[in-house]
Amino acid sequence: HFGSSGELWPEVNMTAPRVAMRVRSDRARRPAVRPSRLLALALAASALARCWISTSAPGGSASFLIVGEAPRLGLGLAALGRPGYINLGREAHLAAPEARTPEALRGRAWEVLDAAWRLGVRYFDCARSYGRSEEFLSGWLRARGLGRADVAVGSKWGYRYTADWRVDTGGAPHEVKDHSLAHLQRQQEETRALLGGHLRLYQVHSATLESGVLEDPAVLERLRELRSERGWRVGLSLSGVRQGEALGRALATGVFDSVQATWNLLEQSAGPALERARRAGLEVVVKEGMANGRLLRRPELAAAAEALGAAPDALALAAAMAQPFEPVVLSGAVTPRQLESNFGAAALAPRLRGERRADLEALMEALRSDPAGYWSERSALAWN
Repeated sequence: HFGSSGELWPEVNMTAPRVAMRVRSDRARRPAVRPSRLLALALAASALARCWISTSAPGGSASFLIVGEAPRLGLGLAALGRPGYINLGREAHLAAPEARTPEALRGRAWEVLDAAWRLGVRYFDCARSYGRSEEFLSGWLRARGLGRADVAVGSKWGYRYTADWRVDTGGAPHEVKDHSLAHLQRQQEETRALLGGHLRLYQVHSATLESGVLEDPAVLERLRELRSERGWRVGLSLSGVRQGEALGRALATGVFDSVQATWNLLEQSAGPALERARRAGLEVVVKEGMANGRLLRRPELAAAAEALGAAPDALALAAAMAQPFEPVVLSGAVTPRQLESNFGAAALAPRLRGERRADLEALMEALRSDPAGYWSERSALAWN
């Protein structure tokens, strides 16, 4: 069996609690919930309400990524918007060529989005370089009759998708970084055309010290204008060994409302910087909580999950969710079953912050790796 985004995980009993959907007059347009399950869903929601992480940002202000009592679990569309990605085990669910056509992936994306809605997930994260992720999400939102108040949507600019819907590009890159003002102007218009009515968060994609985007006054000023003109919050995502340094530079600009960074049990180096960002009032989003599937091959994680009575994928995400910087943690699921298993993190995280804190600390110590080695290994992952 495979976890988030086609990643390998052992057989588990799928008993993740679900959250009742809000029923409105236009419920026929919403993702369907069988009437026979409404009572069970409502009871699960009541039981799980005590497990939600606070939806307040530092200082008591409401988080702009949390809708109602949604959990701090979001759905990322990096693996659903295009035929190729670097997650391990992806081919298990997308082995046949016909499973990777635009039409097939649109159907799969909608299926996972419907499952997310039923579970209570309300934050959805995409990017211009994630193939057709914005298009798929936009179509689903319209088809389900969901407005800006119903969901929180984030997207990113800064990479151009160049794979032309291929997995094997003959060595050519699948995406190309461009942090120029001209590229920002072009991509923000493309995103506005698809998601403008729903977008809450617009992020610089993979901001690094080397790209120079954090020292480009024209780009920073345009981001400020987008916030004031369109009401979009402005964020940045990070990658690489120097995530903490880049975040420090970003904080100094005073431009950003959120940061999305890689943090997982193997790569914990950004933690102190993310705590500083959280204290400064930024929303924190964690990506790659399962290290693209590498974590799920570690026996230490499997043993700890068994001791806790949890699925390994849920434990990996809960470990991130339990950190003091209180992140929204992204699932990269490509099937409803994966998402249901990932969703177990919402109920497990409070235990890791409380009576099982010692277990979390021991697991963090056992799995912590050298950042340089981590990122070197990640860069060698093949698109599949």
